[in-house]
Amino acid sequence: MPDTELLSLQPDHIGILQSRYEQVLEDQGYDALLISSGAAPMRYGDDQSWHFQGYGPFLHWTGLAGFECAWLLIRKGRKPILSLHQPVDFWHASLELAHEPWLEEFEVRFNETPSAPAADGAGRLAVIGDPSLLADVPGEHNPAELCAALDKTRAHKTPYEIACLAQANRLAMAGHHAARDAFLAGASEFDVNLAYQSATHQREADSPYHSIIGINEHAGTLHYQYYDTAAPKKSRSLLIDAGVRYRGYCSDITRTTAGVGEGRFAALIQGLEQLQFRLCSMVAPGVDYIDIHRKTHLGIAALLGVAGLVSDLSEEDMVAAGITRAFFPHGIGHFLGVQVHDVAGKPAPPPPDAPFLRLMRTLEPGMVVTIEPGLYFIPSLLEPLLSGPLGCHINRPLLDELQGCGGIRIEDNLVVTESGCRNLSREAES
Repeated sequence: MPDTELLSLQPDHIGILQSRYEQVLEDQGYDALLISSGAAPMRYGDDQSWHFQGYGPFLHWTGLAGFECAWLLIRKGRKPILSLHQPVDFWHASLELAHEPWLEEFEVRFNETPSAPAADGAGRLAVIGDPSLLADVPGEHNPAELCAALDKTRAHKTPYEIACLAQANRLAMAGHHAARDAFLAGASEFDVNLAYQSATHQREADSPYHSIIGINEHAGTLHYQYYDTAAPKKSRSLLIDAGVRYRGYCSDITRTTAGVGEGRFAALIQGLEQLQFRLCSMVAPGVDYIDIHRKTHLGIAALLGVAGLVSDLSEEDMVAAGITRAFFPHGIGHFLGVQVHDVAGKPAPPPPDAPFLRLMRTLEPGMVVTIEPGLYFIPSLLEPLLSGPLGCHINRPLLDELQGCGGIRIEDNLVVTESGCRNLSREAES
């Protein structure tokens, strides 16, 4: 059961959303909005469905991640109608709705059928959600300009949302500590995952994303998706990127641990963590997020030089020549909210020097972002570098030694405040 302080924030959150959405509807010329929670589609050629987690705008209002075939009707100046599907069914259980103060802000209805609530007399109606579920619903389906404007309402988090994200970080950090301890005790990737789930008390299917758990060279695959059930003969490194979903809100944290006797790799982890701290300190109102990404490349260049991996080149030359891109190929982070890669972060395409960056915005108070520098030893990216004219600057024996460790990533979740930032992940770690 959530604490009283968090519950007291939720009615204000709903009031803020009512005001934001009413303004968007007025700007876009609509009188009402119907939001579908969605439903899990059936697997092709099978009688089993995919796991369900809910549509972002519905979660934004309710946090009810597991309610399929639910609907939310928003009208100007009136209580939203929350219609929940509760069929008479002896095959499956229906989720129970906890009696919490925020429900007083809605007109709650229960429906034995999955159909949408009637919106008679609502005026010009927009309907958003999975198109496959909207076919028989009257109204304008997923109008692009309206959807884009609604996405923007999620860029600035309310105090309630920040409280949920903070709790998601606390729960996830307990899992990260358990995962680290299991790894150092000799666990396999599969067993590390079990330790994480046990500590967070959340099934992996209900978590925000499939946990990335890579031991040794697997840590060099950015979204490594398999779990070995047997531990390697020598466990040199662990990279775990895992979060928790709490009342619809996601944490997204990454930690890297060196195995026993891996002094060089441990030193690189320490160096990257110091860089990560400096990058986190840049998070503040008025900062262009792309500048943090570009500063990361200079920091990676400095770390490569200090570690002896690259020599006889300045930090600026390493970046200009693309060397740092081979060691750090992804973006520095993204928005975070009811989706792990939350919406409204890309008002324009990413620049050529940051093709995979998911956030191109000037930071403002209330935004929540991740900061996740990495340093990897990925053969497909390093081989062209080694075989080209820049190969003479690379310390091949050291690279060969470290390649079996896969790579490093360190990721925190931060709230932009009026004067700087608040690091939710480090708060949860202390």
